[in-house]
Amino acid sequence: MDKDLRSIQETRDLIAAAKKAQQVLETFSQTQIDQIVKAVSDATFSQRERLAKMANEETGFGIYGDKIIKNAFASKIVYEEFKHTKTVGVINEDPQKKVTEIAVPVGVVAGLIPSTNPTSTVIYKALIALKAANSIVFSPHPNALQSIQATVEIIRSAIESAGGPKESVSVITTPTMQATKELMTHKDTNLILATGGNAMVKAAYSSGTPAIGVGPGNGPAYIERSALIPMAVKRIMDSKTFDNGTICASEQSIIVEKVNREAVKAELIKQGAYFLSPDEADKLSRFILRPNGTMNPQIVGRSVRHIASLVGLNIPFDRRLIVAEESNVGIKYPFSREKLAPIIAFYTVENWQEACDLSVEILKGEGAGHTMCIHTENKEVVREFGLRKPVSRLLINTAGSLGGIGASTGLVPALTLGCGAVGGSSTSDNIGVENLFNVRRVAYGVTDLADIRQEFGAGAQMPVQETNNQGGNKDELIDTLVAQVLARLQ
Repeated sequence: MDKDLRSIQETRDLIAAAKKAQQVLETFSQTQIDQIVKAVSDATFSQRERLAKMANEETGFGIYGDKIIKNAFASKIVYEEFKHTKTVGVINEDPQKKVTEIAVPVGVVAGLIPSTNPTSTVIYKALIALKAANSIVFSPHPNALQSIQATVEIIRSAIESAGGPKESVSVITTPTMQATKELMTHKDTNLILATGGNAMVKAAYSSGTPAIGVGPGNGPAYIERSALIPMAVKRIMDSKTFDNGTICASEQSIIVEKVNREAVKAELIKQGAYFLSPDEADKLSRFILRPNGTMNPQIVGRSVRHIASLVGLNIPFDRRLIVAEESNVGIKYPFSREKLAPIIAFYTVENWQEACDLSVEILKGEGAGHTMCIHTENKEVVREFGLRKPVSRLLINTAGSLGGIGASTGLVPALTLGCGAVGGSSTSDNIGVENLFNVRRVAYGVTDLADIRQEFGAGAQMPVQETNNQGGNKDELIDTLVAQVLARLQ
């Protein structure tokens, strides 16, 4: 049997086992489910350093220390957010409306995992799936297979130790495109939770299976004239260099006004940024994208020093962010696109109105529905941007990468960020446990049809006059009905 056939058969077997496991989970009480998710949270948190090291060494992406934080975020902060949430049985009762809401698991979830955040995304998706009494089968990125498998094994052991079926969480060990397709289209897969590139997300939505997928990020960061510049620059620098820019909510461009341009530029340099010359920018721009227009994987999650060596740039050793001054926007201008690396564009405008228009143009080119940041002390500017920007998250005075995922804001902690209809997503939510169960509503009657008729002035229903024709002459019956309607309208 060749690799593709083996992978398809393995996927079918995993789905079958996951379905049986989920049928067991849905019989569990809230207490039993909560014991399982706590065990998974504790186990993965305790292994956060080992898993971070594995992911970093296997993929070459990001920064080991930052991946520890990501794993801690996924295992603890996500868990703390939902640990008291009702997800089993009756979750809400409204005695006034006489409606009772009951949580219903979606069933078997297909979890697509990227190579940029492999271990943290597995932990996060497993936790929210299990909390809603679902099982989940992971389709791993081949470049992160070993670290993903290790994470799944820790989760399975924790589930078993808490008295749950370990088959609730599994991973395809022979990842192929055919296996992923089988997982997404199988009749027993009930929901796809897709995190990955555009092609993968589009495939999820085209599979015929209900899907929650996310689009690319390309968030601008606007430093408005009233902003506290040193703090704004620090937040952007910390965010864009966190794990070498692999979080999709990280800033992709900086927009400044002419009045604060030089001050912002000086502060960026002071805090470790390197501004490219026009020749250097041209050289790097031809390396950011592949010939087909997609991001060059050789820059993803890499350090400034590594990128400089690939391109042949002479960037000082102490620089941690590459900045390219830009004035154009569009698919032909790489610096205006998403760059999951410590590379950022730098735009200059006259005022906030121009910044508003430019950010819309950038987002419509790529990243619509995702995230944008504003650094300002002007609440009116925030309001105007909030009303007009095509994003699901408008972050104020915070780091984009941490703010978008809910680590430094009050948003739902999540590593899958919906982009709404404008971004081609089914939801604009930070995907949490509430997105992974359905609600059955039991509703008692609170009024009668006669009361409704009276309320809306319809009066009593007029009886249809009987006809002498036993068989019911259609023409006469229609004439009678029309006459009755006309009589009521007079």
